[in-house]
Amino acid sequence: MAVTLRAPSLRPTSSKTLPYPRRNPHFPATHVGFLLRHTFTLNPSPLLLPKTHSFPSPAHRSDQVGGDGNQSREIMGSPEASIWMKNLLGFALNNFLPLALVGGVMFGLVNPSLGCLADRYYLSKFSTFGIFIISGLTLRSDEIGAAAEAWPVGIFGLGSILLFTPFFSKLILQLQLQPQEFVTGLAIFSCMPTTLSSGVALTRLAGGNSALALAMTLVSSLLGILVVPFSISMFIANGVGVSVPTEQLFRSLILTLLVPLLVGKVFRETFKGLAVFIDQNRKLLSMISALLLGLVPWIQVSRSRALLLMVKPAVFLVAVGMGALLHLILLAFNALSIQGLSAVSGGKKSVFAKRENASALLIVASQKTLPVMVAVVEQLGGALGESGLLVLPCVAAHLNQIIIDSFLVNFLLREEPSVNKAKVA
Repeated sequence: MAVTLRAPSLRPTSSKTLPYPRRNPHFPATHVGFLLRHTFTLNPSPLLLPKTHSFPSPAHRSDQVGGDGNQSREIMGSPEASIWMKNLLGFALNNFLPLALVGGVMFGLVNPSLGCLADRYYLSKFSTFGIFIISGLTLRSDEIGAAAEAWPVGIFGLGSILLFTPFFSKLILQLQLQPQEFVTGLAIFSCMPTTLSSGVALTRLAGGNSALALAMTLVSSLLGILVVPFSISMFIANGVGVSVPTEQLFRSLILTLLVPLLVGKVFRETFKGLAVFIDQNRKLLSMISALLLGLVPWIQVSRSRALLLMVKPAVFLVAVGMGALLHLILLAFNALSIQGLSAVSGGKKSVFAKRENASALLIVASQKTLPVMVAVVEQLGGALGESGLLVLPCVAAHLNQIIIDSFLVNFLLREEPSVNKAKVA
């Protein structure tokens, strides 16, 4: 009986057939599941499954199973790399403002020539104008109206921001530190209105009254145009023997802050399609605003790089610590004020005792804005010292208050479930 022997085919397998890969003890189970899914996807008919015993050609097997292992390493490394890149991108998006500010400072120190060129063409004034245009575009009228119920909290918040906390500038000026501009800059910073965006954003994250936070932000920015020049003249300029051009500063703040804010608001109310687009892209606009704000320390540091390099690192760290301490003092002052006002106005039934209102007041009234401070320093024209040295510790203070209040928001969010449980009990 004749037996016919057939040599195994050396042709590559069909595109619908997958060869058995060689065993790899370190091959993750997720990748095995991935290959199995593709196997059954490529072989929809059970009749094709036995054909997987065919022997592929060496070249084809090298491509499929690894040969030198490059493809295997690529498959194994891609999920980890993808997760790492996703986490990195998420971190950058969630911390875009601090990264923009720190990046501006670092870029100004590394390459000051571009920053000096930008300063020559007044780019910092255009950036400030752009920041307040965006603030006007994103300002919702209905949110302002919703804050009317908590008007006593809002009035005290405005008093804390514009009248009470500027008194701390007197204490700051008692400190002795060289260069003196670090101390003067922080004193000016304490006279500023509240932040334009981060206070409202953090209040919203903490579950606070975001409408109240927005109202305090808007009104303090508008009243700050009137109050800030007089605060600087009363608390700072007299102490250093310099007279501030109050009328000129007032006019400049109106042109660089109020006018673009109103222009943005008018555009929002006039073109309803624009308002819808803005509300759908608020995250993008906040990133643009952060980039514009990042131009400020870049230009200021570029202008003053030679002076900054002469400052000892230990002195700068002391200035950074002073900015963090200033914010902690403001938080403590407002927290004690909330407790006292709650006690004298009805206890737990007081409007100050409501968690939403207290969170908004504590966060917004304890923060100070950097763009307005930069606009003020620009108009002083070096009357109180070198602009870059005045601004640099305030950039650090701005970052400090965002970082500290981020931890505060996490604490408030952890406290919320326990408060709800207590109410139920």
